[in-house]
Amino acid sequence: MRVPFPGRRRPALGAWIRWTAGFLAFPIAGLAGRAAAGPVDDAMSALVGGVVTGAVIGAAQALVSSGRLSPPRWSAATAAGSGVGLVLGATLVGYRTDLGSLALMGAVEGVLLGVAQASALPRAARIRWPWAAAMPVLWAAGWTVTTLAGVGVDARFTVFGATGALTFSALSGVLLHALLPATTPGRTTGPDSLREVDA
Repeated sequence: MRVPFPGRRRPALGAWIRWTAGFLAFPIAGLAGRAAAGPVDDAMSALVGGVVTGAVIGAAQALVSSGRLSPPRWSAATAAGSGVGLVLGATLVGYRTDLGSLALMGAVEGVLLGVAQASALPRAARIRWPWAAAMPVLWAAGWTVTTLAGVGVDARFTVFGATGALTFSALSGVLLHALLPATTPGRTTGPDSLREVDA
């Protein structure tokens, strides 16, 4: 019999705070992508930079996911989706960095990223499509917020800056909790299942 856990909201809030704090990985990932490939101004730099950036972001997200995401699977999926998505998005907009172009680039990248990450969600997330559907919107929002904040997007980084990352992380954290509620201390019922307090 499942017993109500009085602190259930606290683990959920703590998990959301940890996930949101993961926005700090985005600037680091952007610097790593730029170091690996330079500015995003051709297909090769977009692919290499996107893969490196995605790998760093994915690893960090898995680390702050409160055990809900598999680090190898999530990092690999994020790297693949980010790399291919950035190539398609940046090529589509001709590597332009105005607000509209970056928002469109982000939406296109978000489509590939969302599909890749949704496939890497654990079995406990029986509904995956909301994550895939949200990523184009949230990735475009990240670029939009970063551009409106006056960040130097003309440098053609592989990912949006800290302001956009904070917005993205806060909103995606709510969605992650809806699909994979925060775990609570107790018995683990299976390799990919959520923990619950039983009696």
